[in-house]
Amino acid sequence: MPSFYNRLLWQCKRSLKHFVRPQGLQYGRLQMRNLHALQVLNGDLDHLPNHVRDFVVSGARLCQPDNIHICNGTKEENDSILSLLQKEGMIKPLPKYENCWLARTDPKDVARVESKTVIVTEKKRDTIPIPLGGDQVKSQLGNWMSKETFDQALSNSFPGCMKGRTMYVIPYSMGPVGSPLSKIGVQLTDSAYVVASMRIMTRMGNAVLNALGDGEFVKCLHSVGSPLPLKANLINNWPCNPERTLIAHIPDRREIVSFGSGYGGNSLLGKKCFALRIASRIAKDEGWLAEHMLILGITNPQGRKKYIAAAFPSACGKTNLAMMNPTLPGWKVECVGDDIAWMKFDSEGRLRAINPENGFFGVAPGTSMKTNPNAMKTVQKNTIFTNVAETSDGGFYWEGIDEALPPGVTVTSWLGKEWKPGDGVPCAHPNSRFCTPASQCPILDKDWESPEGVPIEAVIFGGRRPQGVPLVYESFNWSHGVFVGAAMRSEATAAAEHKGKVIMHDPFAMRPFFGYNFGHYLAHWLSMEHRKDVKLPKIFHVNWFRKDENGNFLWPGFGENSRVLDWIFRRVDGEQSAKETPIGYVPADGALNLKGLGQINVDQLFSLPKPFWEQEAMDIRKYLTEQVNEDLPHEVINELKSLEKRVKKM
Repeated sequence: MPSFYNRLLWQCKRSLKHFVRPQGLQYGRLQMRNLHALQVLNGDLDHLPNHVRDFVVSGARLCQPDNIHICNGTKEENDSILSLLQKEGMIKPLPKYENCWLARTDPKDVARVESKTVIVTEKKRDTIPIPLGGDQVKSQLGNWMSKETFDQALSNSFPGCMKGRTMYVIPYSMGPVGSPLSKIGVQLTDSAYVVASMRIMTRMGNAVLNALGDGEFVKCLHSVGSPLPLKANLINNWPCNPERTLIAHIPDRREIVSFGSGYGGNSLLGKKCFALRIASRIAKDEGWLAEHMLILGITNPQGRKKYIAAAFPSACGKTNLAMMNPTLPGWKVECVGDDIAWMKFDSEGRLRAINPENGFFGVAPGTSMKTNPNAMKTVQKNTIFTNVAETSDGGFYWEGIDEALPPGVTVTSWLGKEWKPGDGVPCAHPNSRFCTPASQCPILDKDWESPEGVPIEAVIFGGRRPQGVPLVYESFNWSHGVFVGAAMRSEATAAAEHKGKVIMHDPFAMRPFFGYNFGHYLAHWLSMEHRKDVKLPKIFHVNWFRKDENGNFLWPGFGENSRVLDWIFRRVDGEQSAKETPIGYVPADGALNLKGLGQINVDQLFSLPKPFWEQEAMDIRKYLTEQVNEDLPHEVINELKSLEKRVKKM
């Protein structure tokens, strides 16, 4: 597929004739001295690698900004960006903390917009399995857009979209700069908020360009879609164009295009767009894994350490687990990453993982000194908060922060309105976030930036399941573990535009993030079992969220989850501390350390109601056969049949 930049430049050629003086415009080159109404405010185009310069020139010709700023990633640049954002009213300081800032978005631009997030491929089946019933049935495993529809959408949106604005050029590395597991991207954006956030979330600046040389990079083009002069008043000084938002990925070309949104995964293109959707496709092509997983290191009282990767849907406790303070004496957890893992087998057959990110983009509500003290300590400086509430003494506030307000201190909600407890509306948006440097985490693993990655010995899947699913179980083998990941279900979260607490299928916690056909993704995971001389990690499933008949949680969670990790640790070591059930291995009687916990209804916590699992198996079969259909690997079908047989005998 030809690059969309080349196609659109051809389509838009006539509309660009006033952008620069004709004698100064040569395709692939930009002669600065002949530019009309365009300045390079920072950096030097002539010192960019040729293929990066060509990309910048193409983006500038298309989007028609007034200025170009090539980001170098320095503190001085960041201070300037933050000052600009403050001057424009997009952020304000939170003086209670060091270099912390609050942004409020347009209420229409608050979360990932899955319905407007697409993958562009030649064939629809390259992106999503064709559901049973064909095009008459809506796929739940991603959105495909044809090349022709995509071209039209771009033609309608991007020409002139940055008029009056500065186009920032962000060279960034996903993963430690120079690591063999890392990848490089270059994002063009007209949002200074994105620049400040990407500096936190990625390694950004001159070092990345030096490492890139003439190597490959992922092309990322982003615009808030609000050229100047504005046609309508801004809300919260937040430029966006929600009616025309589109987040598109072209995996064949390693390109990402985002229009209309300025927030979160819609605009910070290194995050879900690159690190999962594009990277999962690169990983398939190159034989590794790009997953929606935290990475933690856990050390037992004897000083032995293991690394674990865990996949949960957004807002299901990934950050809390990654930064856990264990309650079990002598145990220690250290954080490598809280959201994304890139994993590749090394020359000795060990699965090695890096966290490709440089910061945490965590959900604020529910975070407190009780639930996640390490996150609270991390965000005390150099942090951008978005859509949280503000206290009159210059602090942040949100639901579940578990802190009493000092006498006389008032709260302003994320909507800019006075708020009091009991008002009946949340003071912070449910998807409000903190964007904070990982280096500030007090329990950051010493090897979190190890170029070769850390060795993964266990993979955990999990989600919010209030009924029927036990606290923890282990898969019978790798193929069964892949099936467990494929069968994941969880309550919907506020990270996207879903509402209510409906139980949704979320295979591998990747449902919104697959960069290619989910059936082919399953085949890729299954293929790991057939590699020679590799050491596959054990696979587990956890559920911290099971409730009793009165709606109360059966398990205390948070630091007490170290008791589950203790059992997983021992199982990886080969300890015979499990008993077989129809769904997998669960802890044998007495194998789970519950000392000091008080009254825990273990029988209910691990009960497997036959009616529940009959229905669960039916729901899994319906989902996989209807949604994955002909692309469902036979190994997964066999695992489903085996589960149905075992449940029938319960």
